[in-house]
Amino acid sequence: MLPKLYIIVPCYNEEEVLPVTAPLFLGKIRELAERGKIAEGSRVLFVNDGSSDSTWEIIKDLSRQNEVFLGISQSRNRGHQNAVLAGLMEAKDLCDITISIDADGQDDINAMDAMVDAYLDGCEVVYGVRSSRETDTFFKRFTAQSFYKFLAFLGAEVVYNHADYRLISARVLREFANFGEVNLFLRGLVPLVGFKSTTVEYVRHERLAGSSHYPLKKMVGLAVDGVTSLSIKPLQLIMSFGIFVAAVSFIGCIWALVTALCGKAVAGWASMTCIICFVSGVQLISLGIIGEYIGKIYLESKHRPRYIISERTYQPENEKNERA
Repeated sequence: MLPKLYIIVPCYNEEEVLPVTAPLFLGKIRELAERGKIAEGSRVLFVNDGSSDSTWEIIKDLSRQNEVFLGISQSRNRGHQNAVLAGLMEAKDLCDITISIDADGQDDINAMDAMVDAYLDGCEVVYGVRSSRETDTFFKRFTAQSFYKFLAFLGAEVVYNHADYRLISARVLREFANFGEVNLFLRGLVPLVGFKSTTVEYVRHERLAGSSHYPLKKMVGLAVDGVTSLSIKPLQLIMSFGIFVAAVSFIGCIWALVTALCGKAVAGWASMTCIICFVSGVQLISLGIIGEYIGKIYLESKHRPRYIISERTYQPENEKNERA
């Protein structure tokens, strides 16, 4: 039996690019179906992440024009990771496989062919991996590659140069639904589920329209979420560094005592000031890292919903059954 595919497309203020990329998604669905790769009834599911422009109106118009297009809207903006999660959880009982992809057209849509082929060969998860970062600025390329290497150093299991372009089977999604983290970093959580996986390389292009909604501040926030949700090694490094500083301080105390007993003590405000500033800085940085983890524990303990769907362009099956 051919698998039913749902393409999950998170959208935040994408009124400029949606009219351009929506026909591309539709064309890919039809192409894969005509080639006998996926089943009839495959869909494109747009997830409106609390957009302030006309994105949701465009999604509703698309769904009225063609039954292939479906849409859900979150009650407010909750961030890219939560939008992707909402789409995946909505689709897990409606299809056999999902492919998540951004709405901006930067990810090569033709890589979906290789992803579906890999699934048909037995892989449950297929990661889209960038073959190069030539289109990125030097700063973005350097920071992104450093981030992946830093995560690997911390022991986090992530796929190098992979973002959120991936195929996941419904079987994996049903297991992934048991992960209840509020602090989401999908590219690190999906590998934790396990199952057979592989990668597909593709070339990332420039946006087809509009401007990026992921400035430096959001990228830093995502990086912090990634580190704190996947590894406690920063806390272990703090402890190790604290032991080192304590050892050096103990040696310094012995040196100061011996110097004083020998009558060679000289008043030195500069050295004392440097030591105080250094130790104070280490303490503040350490407290900040610990505070970040405590804040994440605080949010997790509340068990707040990670997304709330306020509208749909279609009627869910359970509601149809209740009314029947």
